[in-house]
Order: sequence, then structure tokens, then C-alpha cells
Amino acid sequence: MRRNLITAVLYTVVTTVLFGLVYPFVVTGLAQVLFHDKANGQLIYKNGELVGSRIIGQSFMAPQYFHSRPSLAGNGYDAANSGGSNLGPTNKKLVDRVAGDVATLQIDHPGVAVPIDLVTSSGSGLDPHITPAGAEFQVARVARERHLSEDAVQRLVLQHTEGRQLGFLGEPRVNVLLLNMDLDEMAPPK
Repeated sequence: MRRNLITAVLYTVVTTVLFGLVYPFVVTGLAQVLFHDKANGQLIYKNGELVGSRIIGQSFMAPQYFHSRPSLAGNGYDAANSGGSNLGPTNKKLVDRVAGDVATLQIDHPGVAVPIDLVTSSGSGLDPHITPAGAEFQVARVARERHLSEDAVQRLVLQHTEGRQLGFLGEPRVNVLLLNMDLDEMAPPK
């Protein structure tokens, strides 16, 4: 009995040290060495100042910027409160919010269908991407506000359109932060 107890205690201590300390330190160390950018949140700096992350969306509300998907994570794009609204497609609150957002977006585009990603949030509420259709929908407004041609803004959107991963996973997408940063380089906001 005593021998079994000693074996159990030693096994617990050894596995705790191996899998609770050694393994996490080794994996963290390898990640820092091999994938430093990804291990640290894919942060983006401009002139030494942190401006965001490639993998966490931000809210852009000014008319001279491309707007992100709506976020219901905390107060919007709050990584500590990641999550969707959990409202179903027949929920009146969701239906009313989406209808209001569609009406607002159609002020500049009467009669044009609004891309669904511009009025619905992602499951995490942190999605940094919009669809190419969502970006295309906003080209005229951004070009007008920046005093650029729509063709120039459209070319910028095409440069930032990422294809499917490995050619078949996911959907084409546009990272809003990277697009807006290049837009600021092309024509600084007034």
C-alpha cells in the first residue's frame, strides 16, 4: 500500500513538472524563436507606435475609412469579451438592428444590396476582415472623402484582397486595418 502511494505521489510530481512547467516553457520558447510575430499577436507598429493587430479587428467609424464588421464583443472589438450576440435569425432585436444598419448604409447606395458582413458580426466579434464585396461597397464613399478616384481606391482594395488559404480553405477577404493604413499612406486624412 505504502509503495503504491509513493509511486502515485512521484508520478503526480513528475508529470506536473513535465507537463505543467517544462512542456509549456519549451513550446513557448520554440514559438518565440520560430514564429515570433505570430506568438506575440501579430502586432503592427507604425513609427514605433502600436496601431493594432493583424488578427483582431478595430472599429473605424470616420467616413474616410473602410469600416469593419460590426462587433458585439464587449464594447466592440474587446478581446477580453470575445463572443457574438447569440441572437437567433428570428430574434426581433437582431432583425431590427440589422434592418437599421441596412437602412443607414443604403443612404449612400439607394437600391443596392448591402453585403451581409457589413451588418452582421462574426462569431468572435473580433474579425479583422471584410469580404471583397464589403470593401467594394465602400469604395465610392472612401474615394469621395479622400478626394481620390474610385479606380485608385479599387486598385488598393484589390492589392489587399487575400485569397483562400491553400487555395481552398475559407473565403477571399480584406484586412481592414492594413487597407486603411495603406490608404493613409496614399492620401493622408484631412
